[in-house]
Order: sequence, then structure tokens, then C-alpha cells
Amino acid sequence: MEHLKDIQNRDDIVFLIDEFYKRVVKDELIGYFFTEIVVLQWETHILVMIDFWESMIFGSMKYKGNPMVKHIELNRKEPMLPKHFERWLSLWVTTVNEFFCGVHADEAIKRARLIAEIMQNKLHPQVIQLTGPI
Repeated sequence: MEHLKDIQNRDDIVFLIDEFYKRVVKDELIGYFFTEIVVLQWETHILVMIDFWESMIFGSMKYKGNPMVKHIELNRKEPMLPKHFERWLSLWVTTVNEFFCGVHADEAIKRARLIAEIMQNKLHPQVIQLTGPI
């Protein structure tokens, strides 16, 4: 196995987001959120996600939105259940770990876990935390 580098810059985030969404849209459990429930403008969505993760990992402050509002709207159309958050997180962790290793990669995983828990708790307060191993 070759030595993996850490996430170092925006280009690495672009690559990571691209690889992640290739998996997400094909996933049998959560892909339909991105292909049927919401009609995404992919070019716009991907750029927003790149800005979001650049802000999360490097503190760039490029992202200016409120992800909770979008996910509340999505949850009204189709409930996002614990299993959906678990799969999203599993795909993220797998993608990060496949291509990157280091402080920023660890931060990307840590932030994703926190985001998944916060969103799940806000959308479904009766569910305290993610279940199952990640």
C-alpha cells in the first residue's frame, strides 16, 4: 500500500468531494436522496460542498450557507433516518481513508461525525446518537 498524503489544499478537497459523490449517488440506501428526492444542480451543489469542506477543514470561511435549513426541507420530503446518516458517514470515512491520511483527514472525519450527529439530533430529537460501528 502506498503512503497516503494528508488533505493539503482546495484541489485535494475537490478530489475528495468528487470521489465521495460518485459513491453517494450510486449507493442503494442514500443515493435516491440525491437523484430522486431533490433535483440538484450538480455543478452548483458540488461547488457549495467544496466551499463547505474547505471551511470545515481549513477554516477558510468560504462557505456562507446554513446546511440545517436545507436538510430540514429535505427531511420534510423524505425522512432522513439514522441508517441514512450512518451510511453517509460510512461513505465519507471510507472515501477519506482510501485517499488521505493525516491531521486534516482526521479533522474531515471528526467534523463529518459531528455534523451527522447534530443533524440527526435536530431532525429527530428522540434519537440520541448514531447506532452501529463506523
